[in-house]
Amino acid sequence: MEQAHKGINHVMENGVSIVITTSHNASKETVELAKELSAKFNVPYYNRRHISERLKDGTLKMYYVVDSNKNLSVVIDGQKLFFHPGISKIRMENYKREGRDFLLEALRPESTDIVYDGTFGLGMDAVFIANFVSQVVGTEVSEHIYRVVSYGIANYKSKEEWINRALKRIVLFNEDMKEFVKKQPDRSYDIVYCDPMFENPVFESSALNPIRPLASYDTIDGTTVNELIRIAKKRVVIKTLAKDGLLERLNKEGINFDRVIVSKKNGLIFACIDLV
Repeated sequence: MEQAHKGINHVMENGVSIVITTSHNASKETVELAKELSAKFNVPYYNRRHISERLKDGTLKMYYVVDSNKNLSVVIDGQKLFFHPGISKIRMENYKREGRDFLLEALRPESTDIVYDGTFGLGMDAVFIANFVSQVVGTEVSEHIYRVVSYGIANYKSKEEWINRALKRIVLFNEDMKEFVKKQPDRSYDIVYCDPMFENPVFESSALNPIRPLASYDTIDGTTVNELIRIAKKRVVIKTLAKDGLLERLNKEGINFDRVIVSKKNGLIFACIDLV
């Protein structure tokens, strides 16, 4: 998938480098962890006191931060992106209180299912899904989102035991969904889920705003959906917005949906292709 900042890597296309640093007044252990991640990511380590001057002179617009709690985030254009399953917790509370969740109604998961999440992002859906299945396999094309989220999945500790169990059921790869699915055998996942970035996003949704500069805005077409169908045993579910034109375009390409679940509250659509 094409990345919004396609040239962002060790050095951005405009020559601005990417570094890793710590929060202010970092402990020795925090500095050592930042240096370890520096080697792992192949990006330079900078002492925190040198960051401000590089931001002022424009030679730095993006950097990783290891904080005093050993959490990892990435800062770009003043926005901080980090992993936190708090929305999954709220979603679970709502589900227990109301007895329904549109995503679960679409997926119809069983405890033995293996789910493929092709557009993982921050994992807000995946953590919730993982509570109801045996495993979630995800792909995230953005290298920087992948680094922050995979680190969070491996190291986050929640007071909610169901979240800790769910995180252990997630396997995440830094790959393009369209290329990844081509390598998968037929019927290799029980359920396939795809949540491409919305065409007309609700920018008031502040939880997703930090991801936007780094995310892929590549959409999906009939060829991609047919590949998703090929690797699914039970169903394929695509999430979009009522005001986006994705489903109409897919219909024109011959993709038909068996169920379409619409949330009137936020305009979310879960379009389902049931194979069994």
